[in-house]
Amino acid sequence: MEKKPLFIYIDVDDTLVRKTESGEEPIPEVVRHVEYLFKNGSILYCWSTGGEDHARSRAQRLGIEHCFKGFLHKPQMFIDDEEPSNWKNFLHIYPNKLGAIEDYRKSVKSDGE
Repeated sequence: MEKKPLFIYIDVDDTLVRKTESGEEPIPEVVRHVEYLFKNGSILYCWSTGGEDHARSRAQRLGIEHCFKGFLHKPQMFIDDEEPSNWKNFLHIYPNKLGAIEDYRKSVKSDGE
């Protein structure tokens, strides 16, 4: 049975890159994790409060633009009938707490499962 993909939104600043005195530097373990998630069938979106162009340009610089289905401005609000804390299929992962895709799958249930 083919596994349904995980839909994952990945932030830019302080997730993919961090600011330094000389500009920005990649966070290599997160960049590698993006590639891992992509290779394992996840549908990835890159988003940032800096906007779509900011998100895309950072992914391009990191050489991972091809991993993302799209680039978005991080939402400032959303309209939904549920609070995010009540979303059954939602998992928040901090960049310093990355794990295996199978562990993520165990923590969320795809629609219809």
